[in-house]
Amino acid sequence: MAIPDFGLQPFDPQSRVTLLDIIEDRHQKRSTIVTSQIPVKEWYDIIGEKTIADAVLDRIVHHSLRVELFGESMRRRNSKIENVFL
Repeated sequence: MAIPDFGLQPFDPQSRVTLLDIIEDRHQKRSTIVTSQIPVKEWYDIIGEKTIADAVLDRIVHHSLRVELFGESMRRRNSKIENVFL
């Protein structure tokens, strides 16, 4: 399962509970891929509710393999190349 673009908007109360349910059901049973443009240190504020954020982040962050990418966006780089030919 994948959770793409995590944290683009803050979670509302129902979304927080749903996220916790999903992560809890999958914790140490199935793989879950989370992608985000938001640094992990800001996820706490995006989730919102302290207790739920603690539970979710404990399961996601502390039992994960993190891959952080640095550098310019591939889309931005490709658009610059395409614009040269216009």
